[in-house]
Amino acid sequence: MTGENAQITAPETAGEGGPSGPPPSVAEHFERRAATDTEARALASSLRLRILRLTLDEALTNKEIAEALDRNPASVLHHVRTLVETGFLRAEPVRRGERGAREIPYRATGKSWYLDAPGVMTGPIVEAFVSEIASVPPEQRELARLRINGGDVEEFQKRLYELVNDFHNRPRDPQTPPHSVFIAMHPDTSTPRRGGQ
Repeated sequence: MTGENAQITAPETAGEGGPSGPPPSVAEHFERRAATDTEARALASSLRLRILRLTLDEALTNKEIAEALDRNPASVLHHVRTLVETGFLRAEPVRRGERGAREIPYRATGKSWYLDAPGVMTGPIVEAFVSEIASVPPEQRELARLRINGGDVEEFQKRLYELVNDFHNRPRDPQTPPHSVFIAMHPDTSTPRRGGQ
């Protein structure tokens, strides 16, 4: 589950919005549409997807982002600039950091939640998820896997997206710790082929 479209036309749109939606400070209203080639390339990176998640609730400087990702600030800056140029990150007013240095904080805009980019983001989305969940203690992870009948897929997708959209549209509660939800759906490859198919 990676988009808010109940018709399941956007199985690859899982940027910073996620089930919790875009940041409350975002003024723009994004319409669902296909990603441009430039936007799709910008989102085809697990590191950039993680940057968007990190800056979803608060603005962070390039240095703070690099520290959170345990990366070199110079290499992270390239990714930050790409996300700014494509509208996925917004630079906020300059602030003074340690020793009076000027710092630019960046905040996710929520734009990626509304874009369809089929075939581009599958690997990066999974890689970002694996990186993030690896830092969560095992006792705090809840994982489930199930198989559904082929004839139930359409109903399942519709009801699932309705549920996700309901929670996506709720206002954020800063008093409680947020949780992430990752949903993937695909044809079951473990089913034995029958009848020469």
